[in-house]
Amino acid sequence: MARYPQGLLVSCQIPWDEKDQLLEPIFREVIRTALRDFKHLYIFGTAGEGYAVDLPRFREVVKIFAEETLRKPDIFPMVGVIGLSTATFMERLVIAYEAGFRVFQISFPAWGAVNDTEMMTFFKDVCGAFPDSQFLHYNLGRAKRMLEAPDYRKIVDVIPNLVATKNMAGGLPRASALVSQVPELQHFMSEFTFPHGILYGECSLLPGFGPMTPHKVKELFAAGQRKDVATLFALQKRFHDLLQEMLGPLLKEDRMDGAYDKMLTRMGGLEAMPLRLLSPYQGFTETQYQTARRILHERFPEFVNPPRP
Repeated sequence: MARYPQGLLVSCQIPWDEKDQLLEPIFREVIRTALRDFKHLYIFGTAGEGYAVDLPRFREVVKIFAEETLRKPDIFPMVGVIGLSTATFMERLVIAYEAGFRVFQISFPAWGAVNDTEMMTFFKDVCGAFPDSQFLHYNLGRAKRMLEAPDYRKIVDVIPNLVATKNMAGGLPRASALVSQVPELQHFMSEFTFPHGILYGECSLLPGFGPMTPHKVKELFAAGQRKDVATLFALQKRFHDLLQEMLGPLLKEDRMDGAYDKMLTRMGGLEAMPLRLLSPYQGFTETQYQTARRILHERFPEFVNPPRP
């Protein structure tokens, strides 16, 4: 039995104006739109520019996210923290904790790769400081230390409030090992790894395409739950084709995740979403967005989010 419920977890993108200030009405609409389709939401992952915000922006966004998500029935909101030191993590976790959140997403400090001793120290210090809270570990290459199933196997018995992981890459080998060897943790995977993981046991979906095409990611998740292998892998292939044809030329530019995710959020129907990222990172141009959108509508019409009544 996993320590955290299975589900679809989506990121809420944060809109900034030309002076890098939060566009509050648009951000509230981002959250409310996501809540129409999903119960698991989070802010401040890589795509949500958690690495880029200062404390005033962090507080402002957390406050609004709390107002829109906390105390709503059957909603599972999560706040991400990205930092270069344990002290930075603690500072921001306290802010989110005092706002009412009890589920957090953390990744390793990225200035230098942690060794095994430092890995355990980090989890003990951060998770141990909030024993009534739950933590998801965001396992990504930018943190310079990627954990594998044997690593998590060492951690789960020592850190009881580590409840989930976010593993978006690795394909069949990593997905199958995580689900098979560490079933206590709820493993959130991408559209491309979820089909592998779900064949080995319970896991969850964190769809990058969720804000753009909620109906298709729900279809993928449902196929996985009922072990409909034919539908599951047909959809995986179609998502792969969508990624390569719609975003292929843009992927070669290797922008920050948020540049792509803001495009996808806007393609999902939130036309007011700006494409800009916080300094110094570069978003895509209006021309690039319109080109990608045209490919979506012409070649992948089944992925277009139907207009709401």
